[in-house]
Amino acid sequence: MAYISDPKSHLFTSLRYCTRCGMPSTEPQAKYDEMGVCVSCISSEQKMHIDWQKKDQQLRAIFDRYRGKHPDYDCIVPISGGKDSAYQLYLLTEVYGMKPLACTFSHNWYSETGRRNLDWCLETFDVDHVLFTPRRSVVNRCARRSLEMIGDSCWHCHSGIGAYPLQVAAQYGIQLLIWGESSAEQSAWADYENIIEFDRDYFTKVSAFYYPEEFACDYLSVRDLAPFKLPSHEEMTKKGIVGIHIGNYIFWDEERQTEFLRERYGWKEDTVEGTYKCYKSVECRMPGMHDYTKFLKRGYGRATDHAALDVRRGVMTLEEANELIRENDPVEPGITEYYLKITGYSREEFHKIMDAQREKVGMLTREEIKAAIEDAARRKVAGEKAR
Repeated sequence: MAYISDPKSHLFTSLRYCTRCGMPSTEPQAKYDEMGVCVSCISSEQKMHIDWQKKDQQLRAIFDRYRGKHPDYDCIVPISGGKDSAYQLYLLTEVYGMKPLACTFSHNWYSETGRRNLDWCLETFDVDHVLFTPRRSVVNRCARRSLEMIGDSCWHCHSGIGAYPLQVAAQYGIQLLIWGESSAEQSAWADYENIIEFDRDYFTKVSAFYYPEEFACDYLSVRDLAPFKLPSHEEMTKKGIVGIHIGNYIFWDEERQTEFLRERYGWKEDTVEGTYKCYKSVECRMPGMHDYTKFLKRGYGRATDHAALDVRRGVMTLEEANELIRENDPVEPGITEYYLKITGYSREEFHKIMDAQREKVGMLTREEIKAAIEDAARRKVAGEKAR
């Protein structure tokens, strides 16, 4: 098994790739049909046959059920200021006439553009807002523990964005939470005929993987992890707390939605490490670290996610996608040194942990990953010389 240097080809002979969009077999929950087509491609076809007018009627019925039920707010909208939550606020306030309470779990890694966009969301859509920021030392220790436990830097974000909105719902007695894209969008976890509905444990199941009690260790106590504790099943049932993904009821198109927010309202894009697009996770300083660890572990990063989506949309060929992937996924992000500083890891310790995480996945060798990284570095130097 080997790395393939042909720029128009997939990167690794040891992986299977979707015959249509190029998503690799190391994607979590990856499955292919008899034609070698992945779940995300199947979902994109299913979207074209859904009666979205009927879905909109169902959504309006849900909103009618909860509108005015609470004396102050109709629902809670978890927001980061990113493109998805900004669009959720637009829909709820401007289209459906709901009065939401916006709530933010801050990852404490906000970019300048991200802070600007969060403030812009609150002002533009005129909503009340609550925010929680975990202390810096806890974030730093979580970032260290996260690499050991799940092979990326971001457990505290995966966990916090699920836990804090539920804490707010329980505290305020607001029953309905509104999330964004469907579980069937851009992942192998579900398709539009087999949706994963939101529940208390949704984010633990799809991204955090460990509850605080399991994540705690000698340098990170359960008490330290109080911000990440979920309300009990009993409390949620007693208080009638439920959540929905609005993307299960509207035709979700992040490119169109981002363009709409940018052109009509002034939402800002910025450069994001690890990809060629300028909108995904623009609110955070660390997405490049998250996506580089994904590459080290699984042999693909965010550029693969974005390129596969563009292939499905028909705006680029698979060969063009593979070239973009090589330019982005194997490139170490500039934020790496900051990550090593806040976690106390040496570079050698970092790569030893990632080698172990890759071995758990069990499809790629260290030599294959190293060859991809070295080839990307050569191409970068050659490109700079050509300019």
